[in-house]
Parts: sequence; C-alpha cells; structure tokens
Amino acid sequence: MKNSKSIFSNIVWAILILLMLSTVFSFVLGPGKEVARLSISELAAKVNSGEVAKIVVNGEDLSVTLKDGSEAAARKENGLGLTETLNNLGVDQKVLQAVAVEVREESGWRFWVGLLIPTLLPLVIIGVMFWFIFRQAKSGASQAFTFGRSNLRLFGTSRDRVTFKDVAGLKEAKQELEEVVDFLKNPKKYLEIGARIPRGVLLMGLPGTGKTLLARAVAGEAGVPFFHISASEFVEMFVGVGASRTRDAFATAKKAAPSILFIDEIDAVGRERGAGLGGGHDEREQTLNQILVEMDGFERDTRVIVLAATNRPDILDRALLRPGRFDRHVILDLPDLADREDILKIHSRGKALDKGLDLRKVAVRTPGFSGADIANLMNEAAILAARHNQKLISQQNLLESIEKVILGPERRGRVISDKEKKITAYHEAGHALVAASLKDADSVHKVSIISRGSAGGYTLKLPSEDMRLRTKSQFVADLATMFGGYASEKAILGDISTGASNDLKTASDLARKLVTKYGMSEKLGPVTFGKSDELVFLGKEISSEKNYSEKMAAEIDEEVSRVINYAYEMAKKIITSRKNALAAIADALMSRETLEQEDFYGILKPFKLKPLAI
Repeated sequence: MKNSKSIFSNIVWAILILLMLSTVFSFVLGPGKEVARLSISELAAKVNSGEVAKIVVNGEDLSVTLKDGSEAAARKENGLGLTETLNNLGVDQKVLQAVAVEVREESGWRFWVGLLIPTLLPLVIIGVMFWFIFRQAKSGASQAFTFGRSNLRLFGTSRDRVTFKDVAGLKEAKQELEEVVDFLKNPKKYLEIGARIPRGVLLMGLPGTGKTLLARAVAGEAGVPFFHISASEFVEMFVGVGASRTRDAFATAKKAAPSILFIDEIDAVGRERGAGLGGGHDEREQTLNQILVEMDGFERDTRVIVLAATNRPDILDRALLRPGRFDRHVILDLPDLADREDILKIHSRGKALDKGLDLRKVAVRTPGFSGADIANLMNEAAILAARHNQKLISQQNLLESIEKVILGPERRGRVISDKEKKITAYHEAGHALVAASLKDADSVHKVSIISRGSAGGYTLKLPSEDMRLRTKSQFVADLATMFGGYASEKAILGDISTGASNDLKTASDLARKLVTKYGMSEKLGPVTFGKSDELVFLGKEISSEKNYSEKMAAEIDEEVSRVINYAYEMAKKIITSRKNALAAIADALMSRETLEQEDFYGILKPFKLKPLAI
C-alpha cells in the first residue's frame, strides 16, 4: 500500500515538473508581440513601391521595418539568398539598394535550445521514468533487507519531559521504580553490598491507571537512553520476523547500556504458550521464546533493564514472570480520594478555574475513576465551559462532566410523553428512596430524569469513603436499591415497564456472584462453585469447568432466587410503607427534573425517616 502511494506521488510530481518546463519554454521560445505576416510577393511589391526601410535576414526568417515605423515578418525560399529571391520577383536592383539589408546568423542560447529540445526532451522523459522505476525497486530491496529490524524509538527528554513529581499517587509503585533509577545512576552502591537489580519490572494495573505515564517518568528521571516499543510491533505474519526484531531491539539497547527498554502491552506476545487455539509453534510463541532468551539467557552481565506494561497479567506465560526475567511486579491500583484530588490538581494546570472551585468535592464524586478518566473529566469540563462562552471553569461544569464521563451526554432534546415522564420519575424516586432508607447503602448524590446516553434517568450513589472490601450487608443493600425502581413502578403505577431491564440483569449477576463466588449463601455455606480453565483466546476465557453436580446446580439456582426475592421484598416494604416520601420525590423530579444531594435530603427531612438495617 505504501509503495503504491509512493509511485502515484512520484508520477504526479513528474507530470507537474513536465508542465512547468513546458510553460517555461513556451514563454522563452514563444513569439513576442504580434506583427503582420507578409508573403514574399507582398514584400517584393512593398520594396518596389519604396515602403521598406530595412530588412533583417535571420536564416529563412525576414524581419521587415517599414518607413512608417511599423514592423512585419516574412519568410524567403530555402536555399536562395534574399537578393536573388527579390530579383526573381521583379524587384528593381536600384530600389533594392536603397533598402538597408542586415544578415544575422542563428546563434546563441535560443538557437541551441530550439535545436536540442526536440531531440533531448523525449530522452529526458524516458530517463526520468526509468529513474523512478529503479528508485522504487531499490526501496523495495532495502525494505526486504531491513524487514527484521525493530521500530525502536529513543525517548526524547527535552520538550515533554515527565518526572515522578508529575505522577500523583502511586507512592509504592514510584518507590519501586526509584530504586531502578538510582541503580542506573549509582550502580556502585548496590554492587558493593552484593545486591542485584531486577532484570525486568512488570507494571500491572487496570487501563488508565498510569502504566505508560510511569514509564515516561522513569525515562525523565533516569538520565540514560530510554527505548520504547509496542509488543504488537514484534509480531508479523511472516515466521521469524518477530524473533528477529526482538534480537535487534535488545542489541540496540545493549549497545547503549546502561539503558532501559520499555515494552508496552506485552500481553500481545507474552500470552501463555499452548493456551490458544490452533498449533503451538506459531510466530507469537517464537517471539516470546526469543524475549525469554534475551532476558535471561547465557549473557547475564548486560546492564539493560526491561520495563513492561500490561493490564492482563493473568494471561502472561509463567516463564516470563519467574525470577531472572520479570523479577519485580509493580501493581498500580485505582487512585483513592487523596490521590484523585492530587490528580485533579495536576490536570487542572494551564486551565482557567473559578476561584471558588472545590476539587475535593469533585474527588468525592469520582470513586473508581482512573487517572485517564480524571484527565478526560477535566478536559470535558473545559470544553463545556467554552461551549457556554464562559471565561472560567466552574464547579457545575466539573460535576456535569462527571456524569457525562459515566453515562454520556445529556439528551434534553429527547421528547417524552407525560406518562413516560411520570414512570421515569417514580422509577428513579424508588431507587433513591430505598438507598436513603438502608443503613448499609451508599448515599444519594443526585437524582435526575434527564436522559443521558441510553439511560432514561439515573440515580447517582457514591460511598462516603473509599472501600477495598464490601460486606454481605452492603451487597444486599445494593440489590434492594436496584429493585427500588421495579418495586415503585409495580406498587404505585400498578404496572411495570422495560426501564427496569438493566437493573434486573445487574441484580441477577450480582446475586449469582454472592452465591457462587463470594461464598455468602447461608444455605450453601462458604463454598465457591465453578472453575475457569484459563484457556485464553483473544483475551477471553473459552472454557469453564463445572465442578458441581446437577443437583447442586439446582440448589444454586434456588439460592440465587432466594437472595433476589429477599432483596425485592425489602425494596417493596420500603416503597409501600413510605409512599408519601416517594410521591414527594417523584413530584419534585417531574417539576424540576434534577435533584442535587442537598435538595433530595431536604425533601426527606420532614418525613423523619429512620435508616433500616439489613
């Protein structure tokens, strides 16, 4: 594809050059100002009548100047002189002697250009065509010889240099990598005490947690050559190319030692061998084998540290993770509340923020956000402020951007009937009321019936603090909250709609996890059911072992149904016993469409609702 585009562009350039040459020669060789053309007999008549003052002979061309000052042009016969030609036409010899006759020889650059262009121009065109053809052939041959070379890039640290100060949070991860940087700067300190720096460091974490950013920070701090490449660039459809590029990448890094080689998305070639479909001796596995040899082969004295990043450590080959290869595993977690606030401060640099803006409130509303999500959030807030012709980014811009990142943009132009609006209002009011009525449920931060993305409305619930663990009571409270909309529609409106379909699906999946994965079933006890064989193809598990009997499968289904019914009955009990509060919330939503946290709890305050325990 690249070669065809290059050939096409070369042809276009050749055509343009020829057009330019044609234009230049047309100006150079073209006629000057327009003059009258005379036949030779007309010229003879004018000479006899005494009208001609001067005749300039230039080869066969005649330039005639008349006595009235005008000019004309004529052409004589080939091989005959001017005097002989005019005498043959009856011009008097005495009259001709009175005319000034000047003879000029054809010479100079115009003569040579006129002589050579018709001969050389076809040869030049043919030569240019052959030059383009041979150049393409040479380019193809050079590509054939360089096909096995890696597309290794040396990271520049001058313009967009990133350091550990530019990475918020990740204290433990930065500490691990600071040791790598310190070893490269001061190897003597470690070698004297007998320490050996890890050969490879594997950065593991969810997408957006900052793996590549942390690698760039290492490059900015180390002060040594930092080479980076994507693992997908090793793999080609031709056998042996990936292994060749791997050898070339490591050879380049060894020449610049001490140096760092960063391989991004290493799971592209590092998947468990023999775990995919088809044969085991494929190009990807050959590339992986070469990486294993380069990292811990016979050469153990190389001072090249390999950094790699992946968000799928579970599918990596065990030989890649053993000591001597990727010795150190650095886990990057999602940022907590304090880290999210620091990340917001970093990404707010260079943005015009309102003086009263509180980034802490934004951090509270973004649990589960990665660093990339927060960067996107700040950018969306800036875009939203510019759309409204604001000079500063306000708190409301940030809060609206949170919902846009989570659910999508608002769809205020979506026209709905009063009936659908009422159903949506009671549905979301049911979610919010059940969440506010349960002690172990997350607090309600916002309720809206404005459509966002595919959701007709939404209830924004957020935990009061970051939690790594969740209890059974919290899971059951979540289930009851999911059934709040369904129970509200059925109890108040006497019918149910398709609006609860996603709630029911999410609740069913969560209830099955409680029974089969988390061991939270009172009847079945602390047992997990089902075993994954970890046969990975395209990042997906294609096989799962059923390690329980059909009788136990029926009991699991019964227990899942019991958990779901228990949560639904709890939601139904809250809805039927607190209908006045539900109606107040629904009426407020139908009139105002959106309720913030203060407004929502202000509506519930007169009812003096006591939180219920599970």
